[in-house]
Amino acid sequence: MEQPAPIAQPTVRPGLRGRFTIPVLAFGGILMAVMQTVVVPLLPDLPRLTHSSPGAVSWTVTATLLSGAVLTPVLGRAGDMYGKRRVLTSALLLMTVGSVMCALSSDIAVLITARALQGAAASVVPLSISILRDELPPERRGSAVALMSSTVGIGAALGLPLAALVVQYYDWHTMFWLTSALGAVGVSAVWWAVKESPVREPGRFDVAGTLGLAAGLVCLLLGVSQGGQWGWAGARILGLFAAAVAVLALWWWQQLRTERPLVDLRLVSRPRVGLSHVAALLTGFAFYANSLVTAQLVQAPKATGYGLGLSIVQTGLCLLPGGVTMLLFSPLSARISAARGPRVTLAIGAAVIACGYALRIADSRDLWMIILGATVVATGTTLAYSALPTLILRAVPAEQTASANGVNVLMRTIGQATSSAAVAAVLIHHTSPVGGVPVPTLHGYLLAFTVAGIVALVASATALTIPGDTGRRGSRRAGSGTLDARDEALEGA
Repeated sequence: MEQPAPIAQPTVRPGLRGRFTIPVLAFGGILMAVMQTVVVPLLPDLPRLTHSSPGAVSWTVTATLLSGAVLTPVLGRAGDMYGKRRVLTSALLLMTVGSVMCALSSDIAVLITARALQGAAASVVPLSISILRDELPPERRGSAVALMSSTVGIGAALGLPLAALVVQYYDWHTMFWLTSALGAVGVSAVWWAVKESPVREPGRFDVAGTLGLAAGLVCLLLGVSQGGQWGWAGARILGLFAAAVAVLALWWWQQLRTERPLVDLRLVSRPRVGLSHVAALLTGFAFYANSLVTAQLVQAPKATGYGLGLSIVQTGLCLLPGGVTMLLFSPLSARISAARGPRVTLAIGAAVIACGYALRIADSRDLWMIILGATVVATGTTLAYSALPTLILRAVPAEQTASANGVNVLMRTIGQATSSAAVAAVLIHHTSPVGGVPVPTLHGYLLAFTVAGIVALVASATALTIPGDTGRRGSRRAGSGTLDARDEALEGA
């Protein structure tokens, strides 16, 4: 049996390139989030621009969700095996190629294919976090990982108003030319500033496990994302869920019997890892309702009695303070994790998310209160999302960090998809006619906030059940939860 590559002492590339390693990786994470959100302002006009139906246009979002969910754990595993910088560069390149395809075409089939390619960028954050673990000393790792985790929210907050401004004043293809140029800069910067990690886990790639996971996730997430349109009790949705259960059960059985599995389920079954994944799913659900509901609420017509009638540009600016807050609070997350452990940071973050929703329930009519509540939710998300990868880093072998963080990001994605479906179901069942058009009621929005707040509290309680960070010291073999010597300082922090 091949042994994992020896773990070298972490060192940042010397000179100018080394100083740019963290900023370049953070830029890649922000760029990934921007790519995921830039299509949102286009959705109302895309049917007209592409001469297609609204149902077909919705696949420009669904395709990215599905491909990102499938490729994140797959590319994470590939990074552990073949080199994290190599796979990270490939993911950014696929994202850029997808953007160029969008810039060159108005055909809906091409756009959907291009958006599926862009889903590969979902692996950027877990791969970058794994690189940071390999390259940084413990005293710098916590703040860098916290910043990397926050890039998802920062990029989303920047991407929406940026895309809205471009769409409002220029041809919509211009937006994709702009993101293509940024993508090319990102690919070049990663190749120049980031050195290839020496930490590898050699072996044969699990093709059967990859195909099984892909089939199971597509069935699951397709059912979740399309249930509102196709009908939750319809034959197609029920068939997709039944197929997901059957395929994933077979995949689980196969993974337990494979020498080099795509996902180490024995590692996942340990409380420190498994409960971290559960907390990631719940946190993803809780935070995502904030963006979904806020955007709809502030754009609702004033005739509803609660809506503000804001434009998409103004809506994006309402969410911008949350992105700035995520950037400012990421160092605080690292300090709390160093002093009290990441599970405490995660619990505090989820509780802050719940407090943010309490503010939303108290007042969702005044713009300043809406912005305040959304910003508090973003602050809690920063603390929670920054703590999750640190929990994973402390609980898994160094040679499995990319794949383990990929699974953690996958759980967040499933939580977000479930949140989207739940919010849609709540709002559909709480509407009233305004000008002859059914519009969600304020009660529906408040109910969505209540559900998200309750889930956030459950996430906080789950975090506190994760076994503490202190425990056995020293090096342990990969098959039994190795922690390399570099992580002893983190584990005892």
